[in-house]
Amino acid sequence: MKTFELVAPCHFGLEAVTKREIYDLGYEIARVEDGRVTFEGDAEAICRANIFLRSAERVLLLVGRFRATTYDELFEGIKALPWEEYLPANGKFWVKKASSIKSKLFSPSDIQSIAKKAMVERMKKSCHMDWFPEDGAAYPVRIFLLKDEVMVTLDTSGDSLHKRGYRLMTSKAPLTETLAAALLMLTPWKKDRILVDPFCGSGTFPIEAAMMAANIAPGMNREFTAEQWTNLIDRKLWYEAVWEAQELIDREVSVDIQGYDIDGEVVKAARENARRAGVENLIHFQQRAVADLHHPKKYGFIITNPPYGERLEDKEDLPALYRQIGQAFRGLDAWSLYMITSYEEAERYIGRKADKNRKIYNGMIKTYFYQFMGPKPPKRQNLQKAER
Repeated sequence: MKTFELVAPCHFGLEAVTKREIYDLGYEIARVEDGRVTFEGDAEAICRANIFLRSAERVLLLVGRFRATTYDELFEGIKALPWEEYLPANGKFWVKKASSIKSKLFSPSDIQSIAKKAMVERMKKSCHMDWFPEDGAAYPVRIFLLKDEVMVTLDTSGDSLHKRGYRLMTSKAPLTETLAAALLMLTPWKKDRILVDPFCGSGTFPIEAAMMAANIAPGMNREFTAEQWTNLIDRKLWYEAVWEAQELIDREVSVDIQGYDIDGEVVKAARENARRAGVENLIHFQQRAVADLHHPKKYGFIITNPPYGERLEDKEDLPALYRQIGQAFRGLDAWSLYMITSYEEAERYIGRKADKNRKIYNGMIKTYFYQFMGPKPPKRQNLQKAER
């Protein structure tokens, strides 16, 4: 089976999480760059990566890389790529997106237009056709320029992989599913430990945690653009990847995952999202303020995305809110707190300096992932005694 270079874009600063996921799927890592991980895999890998990766934004098939500082060089570089190996004569192909950073060619619309013309010229020669109907499967192209290096890819995913299909209802400032999953994987939380999100919003942290605990593949209930690429990927490979995902689900798993929010309507939406994700029986959602957060057990985790105060009128409420978070945390015996927020005074009002702090971009917002680590639990045989 033919081997491809595949590229998994991810959140800046979380490349190590995506790299580990790809490695765990059984694929060789070719390179790690800011915001993306490149790996080697066959047609089956395209299916499995789309269905199983939790932290990647999409799966791209690398067509080629070259250097271009003029539009003529861009045209010739695109034209030199073997498009006929990827596109059928009736395929619908266009440049879905072009981005440029620190490059002489910086106009996305010009890059898109010239690239399309170059692709057509190549296909004319290879297919001996002057006109293409483009009434077949869609082959969206994504082009990235960084310091005049051009990377040309085909998008196998279509909609971003954060669109798992379960979140119809969202809160005001939702965390994407891929970012929530990556942050969970940065923590030492495991399914035998308590997890509470006191600002659960649409339920993303609890739902992603429950899906991990039950080993539910994030992409098993959605569609992908490359499912129609029958010239490159046999349809049975998609069915086999979904069957593999279904076989791996742990339907007997027992967890203690809780999501609270002060807004009752938001809690209802979170419950509905959990139902759509198939994990409603694994999460306890409740309308509750963070000031009322308490739990009798030890060694639990708070993993949360509290309000940032992005709107000016909300900022004055933040000191009191983060004081409440700190007070609730201090009342929990031997717990850990992991929190993503853009509020730079968070540590001051929580009343403790974080053990670790990681800068992460949530969309265009610069945020910090504060990690307040509690003690490790005793060895498993003593854990039950400690919790009694």
